[in-house]
Amino acid sequence: MSRAESERPLRDRAASQVEIERLRARIDAVDDAILAQLNERAELVGQVGREKQAEGSAVYEPTRERRIIERLRAGNPGPFPSAGIAPVFREIISATRSLEEAIRVAYLGPEGTFSHQAAREHFGALAVLCGVASISDVFAAVEAGRAQLGIVPVENTTEGVVTQTLDAFGEREVNVCAERVLRISNALLSRSGRLEDVKRVISHPQPLAQCRRWLDQQLPQAARVEAASTAAAAQQAAEDPECAAIGSLWSAEVYGLAVIAASIEDRRDNSTRFLVIGGDPPPPSGRDLTSAVFTIRRDEAGALFRLIEPFARERVSLTSIQLRPIKGKPWEYLFFIDCEGHRSEAAVHRALEGAGRVAHSTRVLGSFPRAEDDRPRSQVSRSPQGGDAAAQRGEAERSVGSREGGKASEDQQRGGGR
Repeated sequence: MSRAESERPLRDRAASQVEIERLRARIDAVDDAILAQLNERAELVGQVGREKQAEGSAVYEPTRERRIIERLRAGNPGPFPSAGIAPVFREIISATRSLEEAIRVAYLGPEGTFSHQAAREHFGALAVLCGVASISDVFAAVEAGRAQLGIVPVENTTEGVVTQTLDAFGEREVNVCAERVLRISNALLSRSGRLEDVKRVISHPQPLAQCRRWLDQQLPQAARVEAASTAAAAQQAAEDPECAAIGSLWSAEVYGLAVIAASIEDRRDNSTRFLVIGGDPPPPSGRDLTSAVFTIRRDEAGALFRLIEPFARERVSLTSIQLRPIKGKPWEYLFFIDCEGHRSEAAVHRALEGAGRVAHSTRVLGSFPRAEDDRPRSQVSRSPQGGDAAAQRGEAERSVGSREGGKASEDQQRGGGR
C-alpha cells in the first residue's frame, strides 16, 4: 500500500469530523429557533390565560389539547415520528399551561404507581401531582377543592372493572372531563441489575401472578413475596441487594433501580383505562364518549331492557355497561354506561332522556374526548350503529349476573395503584 493510500482513511475521517461539526452547528441553530418559538408560544398562551381569567374559563381544556395534537399529527411530513408528537407537545402544553396556573392533580399513590405514571404522562412534568391513600381520597380531594383534578383507574383489560371507582361515583358528585389509557408493562428491578443476585422477588400479588411463567423459567428458586403495591416493592428492593421488585420502568426511575429485564408479563395485551375527574365540561371534539349513571331496582321486570332500549332506538353505541349494588339499599343498583358521542348531540341527548324516564334517578358524569390509544374492551358491549336491543339487553343481564352479590378483590379495588 502506498503512503498516499494509507493516509486516505485519516483524511476521510478528518473530513467526516468536519462535516459532523458543521451539521451539529446547524442543529444548534435549529434548537435556538425552537427555543425562540417556544418563548413566543408561551407569551401567546399568557395572553390567552389573561383572557380566560377575565371570563372565568378553565385552565385545563382537554378538547383543545386533543385538537392541537391531532392537527400536528395530521400535518406531520416526517421524518420526525408521529408517535413522538403527543409526548413532546404534552410537555410543551404542560409547561406553558403552568404560566396560567399550576394544576394540582390527585392520584392513588405512592410515587411510582401506575396511577402516578398515568398522571405524569397525561398532565406533564409541571403539574403538581398529589398522591393520596385511596381512590375514595382522590374523589374527596377534588370534591373539597384540595385538587382541581383527579385521575382514577376504572377498568383493566385483564382484571376488569375497578369497583372502588364505580362506587365512588355513586357516592360523590364529581364529573368526568377526560380519559387516558396506559399500557401496563412489568419489569424486574433491583439495585445491582444482575439476575444472579436475586434471592427474593417482591411485588403486588397481581404482577406476581401476571409474570408467573417468566419467574418459573428464570428464577425458579427465588422466593416470591407479596407487597401492598409495586411502589412499596420498589422501595424495599432499593434497600435490599438480594431483593428484586416487579414494577414499571417508571418506578425504576423514581426509586433509582436498575432494570434486569423488561416486559416480563405473560400477556402483552394489558392496559388500564383512567378517568380524569373534576374540571369544567369540555365542548365536543368530534370523537367523544359520554358517561352516565342511573339507579334501578333489580326486581322490576324488564328494567334493564327498558333502560338501554332508548340507546338502540337512537342508534347510539354503548361501549361499556356496568352494575353495582347500592350499599344499604337491597336490590337497588347503580347502572353505569359509556356511549359514543357527546351529550350535546341530539341522538345522545334523546337516548339519555329516554333512559332517564325509566330510571329512579339519572346523572350524566360527563362527555369528554376519547383517549388517543385503544380503550380496554374487557367489559364492553358493542354493536354496529347502536346495534340490536336484544343483544345489548343480553349483555346487561350477563353483567348483572356476573357481579351480583360478588365481593371485589383487593387487586381490582387497588386498580391503578399497583
